[in-house]
Parts: sequence; structure tokens; C-alpha cells
Amino acid sequence: MLICRTGAEIRDFVRQARAAGKTVGLVPTMGYFHEGHLSLMREARKSCAAVVVSLYVNPMQFGPREDLARYPKDFGRDCAMARQVGVDAIFAPSDREMYPDGFSTCVEVTGMTDKLCGLSRPGHFRGVTTVVAKLFNLVTPDQAFFGRKDAQQALVIERMVRDLNMGLEVVTLPTVREEDGLAMSSRNIYLDPGQRREATVLYRSLRAFREAVKRGERDAGRLRGIMVDMIAGARGAGIEYVEILSVPDLQPLEVINGRVVAALAVRFGKTRLIDNTVMEV
Repeated sequence: MLICRTGAEIRDFVRQARAAGKTVGLVPTMGYFHEGHLSLMREARKSCAAVVVSLYVNPMQFGPREDLARYPKDFGRDCAMARQVGVDAIFAPSDREMYPDGFSTCVEVTGMTDKLCGLSRPGHFRGVTTVVAKLFNLVTPDQAFFGRKDAQQALVIERMVRDLNMGLEVVTLPTVREEDGLAMSSRNIYLDPGQRREATVLYRSLRAFREAVKRGERDAGRLRGIMVDMIAGARGAGIEYVEILSVPDLQPLEVINGRVVAALAVRFGKTRLIDNTVMEV
């Protein structure tokens, strides 16, 4: 497995892959891999002849009081895990490589990024779309693979690719969960044992939402109330948002119909967790 640190190195790898007639898949990550990341890599391996995993903790998408400095990192562990699932190249650039002196260009998707995580994390999605656009330009993948745990991020990236005619396919895969339902996340290691137990309320509240819809409930306010009441009963849970929006445009709903997403963000201590479920109603 090749380790690339510069744009020139990853471009050279891709150029050689293209010359050999290979399709290229990209899995963008911030590292500290878990089974969710590995499932994306395995799917890329099935679909593409050459697989690139980017490993970069992007400072542009973190706010001044967020966890950039303590975001978990273990480069050696990540490389070993990626190698085991058949990744061909890791692209692990430095901040200076991605944002050289004088960097002043950003990519922003409007209309979808001022709610959910975008409301509580101003500038977050501008950082996401800027770094992902740069990765797409550097790697020029045929397909890029993302998890659905962050539904808003996946929808925003899909919109960016469509609006800017980027010429690649965005592939989204289901959220990978622990046995008790908690969505896998690199941040789960921050939870102490008590918080880890209580955090399962996120999945249980989403399951309660789905069950209420299946029973015939269509009022978005009442459905949201079911989730809020359940989460509020968990010890130490601080709700940042619980919302039900249309897909793919992420518009608020009074009565749910068509494709919808129930999305939430909840803090346990300093650890912020997100989760969601998408339904066709």
C-alpha cells in the first residue's frame, strides 16, 4: 500500500492507475478507523480497481471551541487496517499541503447548510465542501464513498457534485452500528462507561420514530416530541437538535410525506453524537 503525502504523489498514483485502465474509488476520512470506515473501503474495493483513502483531519470544518486538538489519531493503526481490506493508497496530506500560504478560495452549498449541524456549527459545511472538492480535484475518482450517519453531509456533497458537474458518482452506504444500536463513530471513545450506556437512547429514539410512523402518525411535531421525550429521559443527555426534514432538500415539515429524515445531535458531557434515520412515507 502506497503512502502519499503530497498532491503530486497522489496525482502520480492516479495517473498510473488510469494508464493501466483502472477505475478509481475514493473514501474520504478523518482517520481513527472503525468498522464504518472499513465498510466503505470494502465497497470501494468491490466497485473500483484502484482504491484511495484520504486521511486528513480538516481544520476548516472545526469551530474554535470544538475538538480539533483532541480528535483521535493513530496513523499506524489506520494504515494497518486499510491495508488489511485491500486499500491501494493512503493520501495523508499536511495542513500546509491542503491550505498553502495565501489560500483564499472556498466552496459553499447554500440553502441546505443553515440547519441541523450547520446551524450550531457555523462554517462547518463550508469547510467540508471545500476540502472534499479539493480531494475530488486531486484524486479525480470515478466514485466516492460516504456513510449515511451524517445524512446532511452526504446530501450536501451530492448537491455540490451535481451543481458543479464534477463528473463522479457519490455512493452512500448505511450507518454501521454497535450491537446495541449506537452508531459507530471515532468520537465514541470519549464516552465514559455511563455515558456509553445512556447514548443508546439515540438509536432507540429513532426506532420509536419509525414505529410511530408505521402506526400511522404523520404529525411532525408529535413525532419530534416522541424522540425529544425519550432522549430527555437519558441521564446526562443534552439535546442540540432533533428535527424531521424533507429529503433531499432538508426543508422543515408539519406533516410528513414522501422521503424524510429524522436527524438528531446530542451531547454527553463534551462528546457530541449525531444519528439519523431516513424513511419513505
